[in-house]
Amino acid sequence: MIVTVLLVLGAAMLAVAAVLTVYRMSKGPTILDRVIAADVVLAIVVAGLATEAVYHRHLTTLPIMLVVSLVAFAGSLSMARFFAEQDRNTWLPPEGEANGESGPTRSSAGES
Repeated sequence: MIVTVLLVLGAAMLAVAAVLTVYRMSKGPTILDRVIAADVVLAIVVAGLATEAVYHRHLTTLPIMLVVSLVAFAGSLSMARFFAEQDRNTWLPPEGEANGESGPTRSSAGES
């Protein structure tokens, strides 16, 4: 009896978390917020599948949980690498300024 109540309570909390995360995914101010929300939704799906497996006392959803977890990990990793590369390309200093040297300017380039 108490286990059923706890499982129903856990499922309700997961449902509320999923609704709030989908809201964040739709209203996120940046694409990074949306990507993180999608990752959280996949984690909630895995937790929901685990809750269902505990409630019905079987392991048939274990491979599905594993695949969903791997998809979430691969998606997070690829988006993190994409944003890191985009950030690196955006914030690279001009050539010559990385070592504290001042590169040639437009006005001084022809005066040599």
